[in-house]
Amino acid sequence: MGIQTIRIGVAGCGYWGPNHARNLNNLPECCLAAVCDRDLQRLTHLKTLHPNVECYTSMDEMIEHGRLDGVVIATGVNSHFVLAQKCLTAGLHTLVEKPMAASSEDCDKLVDLAAARSLVLMVGHTFLYSPHVRKIKEIVDAGDIGEIQYISSRRLNLGLFQKDINVTWDLAPHDLSIILYVMGEMPMTVNCCGKAHVSRGVEDVTTMCLVFRKNRLATIHNSWLDPRKVREMTIVGTRRMIVYDDVAPLEKIRIYDSRVEVPPHYDSFAEFHYAYHYGDMYVPYIRQEEPLKVECQHFLDCIRGGSKPLTDGAQGRDLVRVLEAASDSLRRSGSAVSLAMEGKRSEVPVELNGQSHLEVAAK
Repeated sequence: MGIQTIRIGVAGCGYWGPNHARNLNNLPECCLAAVCDRDLQRLTHLKTLHPNVECYTSMDEMIEHGRLDGVVIATGVNSHFVLAQKCLTAGLHTLVEKPMAASSEDCDKLVDLAAARSLVLMVGHTFLYSPHVRKIKEIVDAGDIGEIQYISSRRLNLGLFQKDINVTWDLAPHDLSIILYVMGEMPMTVNCCGKAHVSRGVEDVTTMCLVFRKNRLATIHNSWLDPRKVREMTIVGTRRMIVYDDVAPLEKIRIYDSRVEVPPHYDSFAEFHYAYHYGDMYVPYIRQEEPLKVECQHFLDCIRGGSKPLTDGAQGRDLVRVLEAASDSLRRSGSAVSLAMEGKRSEVPVELNGQSHLEVAAK
């Protein structure tokens, strides 16, 4: 594309935006050119960390005067669509934090706009850039654990309450992005139940159930009211099981050679016996790498090469469709909500950090 140094602006200097700014500023082919936030105190703090960056309180001004090639949007969910639409309309490549928008309809508009202008639209499903999640995907695709039977995920902590979205929209996108990536398809139905204990009408504890083809199941439990910080996912296969504990300082992935075997033939109930296999547990070696740094580098690579991101707009839309179904189920007291299958998600090879990985995208 002829771009030597890629000029990027960051919109939103609250919780996650400064992390984007730090990583972008440390990448040699990137220039952290501008940051934008309504809060002057936040801008002042970012200016002390990055003295050469231009600060704006208006997104329109940053787009007009920043001389940018792309923008990272790390603001509240309800502002994602408006800001992303402005950036894409102005011809800027755009990375939007999760979830991509507050509705799948808005996601469709962004996908169409980016395609019409041949721009990169990427969503911040950061865990898909984690070496641990990529290792899990590699193990599953190789058939090492057999056929997936179910996935159980817990993402819990005390505090960090949101006012405009419930705990499902806040925490579940991390788990959903991993589950959809590993499963390689959208669920057929979604159930979700929960309760609001602190802020009326904003659920702070929820449990979601996703039913996939081939009798596969996934559950996600999210809470802002748990006394411990928990980030754990268990993937149970017909041959082995994987436990992924993101809070663990070391050995985040453990693989257990354990399973239940059902006898193929028996003539009477007395002859029926389950066989329990208990094998070894092993921990694969995985080189530590900050997922957000990999994500930011991938954004730059896609801008430079005009390639399709690992987490493109179609993936962002798929995840929002699941969240919408979960919200619908919450309103129906946990009743199952069907997702119209527009097509099985397909696996497309993509280069990430010089290695061949799999991109999950809608057909």
